Amino acid sequence: MDNSKIYLLVRNSSLSERLLNLVYSLCSLSRFVFHPMVYVIMVSMKFVDELTVEVQAGKGGNGMISFRREKFVPFGGPSGGDGGHGGDVVLVASSNVNTLYELSFNRTYRSEDGENGMAKDMTGATGSECIIEVPVGTLVYDLASEVLLADLNVSGARFCAAKGGRGGHGNSRFASSVRRAPRVAEKGELGERRKLRLELKLLADVGIVGLPNAGKSTLLSVSTHAKPKIADYPFTTLVPMLGIVKLEDAPSFCIADIPGLIKDAHVGVGLGTHFLKHIERTRILLILIDLSDTPKDSCMEPLEILLNELNSFDPKLLQKPILVCANKLDLPDGANLWPEFKTLVEKRGFPVLPLSCATSKGKLQLIQQLAKMLAMRPKEPMTESERSLTTAERNSPEKLYTYLAPFEIEETSPNNWRVSGREIEKLVQVTDFTNDESIVLFKRKLKKLGFIEELSRCNGMEDDCVTIGDYEFSYREFFI
Repeated sequence: MDNSKIYLLVRNSSLSERLLNLVYSLCSLSRFVFHPMVYVIMVSMKFVDELTVEVQAGKGGNGMISFRREKFVPFGGPSGGDGGHGGDVVLVASSNVNTLYELSFNRTYRSEDGENGMAKDMTGATGSECIIEVPVGTLVYDLASEVLLADLNVSGARFCAAKGGRGGHGNSRFASSVRRAPRVAEKGELGERRKLRLELKLLADVGIVGLPNAGKSTLLSVSTHAKPKIADYPFTTLVPMLGIVKLEDAPSFCIADIPGLIKDAHVGVGLGTHFLKHIERTRILLILIDLSDTPKDSCMEPLEILLNELNSFDPKLLQKPILVCANKLDLPDGANLWPEFKTLVEKRGFPVLPLSCATSKGKLQLIQQLAKMLAMRPKEPMTESERSLTTAERNSPEKLYTYLAPFEIEETSPNNWRVSGREIEKLVQVTDFTNDESIVLFKRKLKKLGFIEELSRCNGMEDDCVTIGDYEFSYREFFI
């Protein structure tokens, strides 16, 4: 067996332990000796930055049909209370959560239904909210349309992902001068249901980018209190890591350590460029170069590779302020290349600093330079669209559909019609079709919406099937 390293990439810690034991067992049973250059890299699955969840808001409670029965009150009248509203499903940005990992165990979230109305005009209790905590920097997309619904980039920001159904009206709501004893009540509306795609983009001030084994994790560990995994083999860092740099004479700032990039990473080589999305929101890019492992005749090659990968992922990244840092100058090869490298980088227009993470030489100068650059580049104010996506509460855009188009009638197949429209579908949901008075009221509201007149223009047959929401009707039922 030669001296080349063999990397076994396993995406489960328990599986990697079993694989390592298996390798040891095979080596002990065979004539081969377990080679020290065989590594089993355990990929931590605790960092999840993209997830699909389904949210279901609570159903509204049913209205009550009851009448006041009390001594000395001969004409008590109706006293049925309204049903309680269903609970909402709310996403809340929390600084106590760093990943979407906890949400991966339960992909469906449902809030509580509202309670039914009661006698004596008592309204049912509102269903409790379902609160889902997500990391700060989470983007919420509608899975079907891929429309960005919310950007939770502030701690405490809330987004109503699914609105609870309205509680049905009790019979006291239908009392009038001509209808003194109504025996009709509404059922509760169904809560909204939708599938969401959650995407996390970390919020950091400085993003560290470099080739594998450039010393990014070591720099993070000596500059902050973070404890990243550090080892002498490539791709030690497999997920982004965050650390806070605290200064006495300047505001503290956050540093993000991004997994190593290699040539052609933008086409999927290595770990790819998937994690580069976490530096899209950084204010400064710190490019770390290992000069001790750089060819003498092409010391700018690592920098050119990184700049090309950043440009391939998103050209806007190169518009950010960039600071180049040459690491491992405590080694002879790195120290010899430093003068030439410094001259070439400055010709490209980038500031460059020397560093040795092993001895911490140059660390203070680097941190001071980063703090100075951050002070000169304040956080960009939110645009109007971003501000609207970060408001405390935000109604679903589907609410507009009620006013833009009350209903739409479509012939899906011969003798089959489908009616769509938020208003008319809700009307079907709240109608109790076991109650004759409710059916009469239902037809009256359909006529008021103009549905009966529009349906008659379709010239359907009496036995045609008309589908509204989850309910099916015969064509002639609407004209009886």
